[in-house]
Amino acid sequence: MKTILSSILVIILLSSGVLSAQSDTVKQASDTKEVFNLVEIQPEFPGGIDSLMRYLGSNIRYPIKARKKNIEGSVFISFIVEIDGSISNVKCLRGIGGGCDEEAIRVVSAMPNWEPGYQRGKPVRVQFNLPIRFVLSDD
Repeated sequence: MKTILSSILVIILLSSGVLSAQSDTVKQASDTKEVFNLVEIQPEFPGGIDSLMRYLGSNIRYPIKARKKNIEGSVFISFIVEIDGSISNVKCLRGIGGGCDEEAIRVVSAMPNWEPGYQRGKPVRVQFNLPIRFVLSDD
């Protein structure tokens, strides 16, 4: 049993070394057009996650069509935080319809600049996925 666990540990360690070596090569060969999924310092909305939640809460307007059809759920939005913190390439990965997808895209597109992500001490473009939940209240 110890041999199996040791073998698995060695394979994991070797795999992580190979993966990081491959990504180092890609990073060195890239320029500012490369989009990262994972970075040393993640991008951040100004003021942090609490400020992001307040921003979304005060700017999202529940679409009338979605209200009438009692549509609720999460819209998954993807976007890129650019090296200057601006937002680009906003798109809906998974929507719920009723105008909620378009509303989520509108609000994310209008967000203020973020603090960019950093890799090796330099700002880089980072892909960011954000779920936005639409829930009807009992008003």
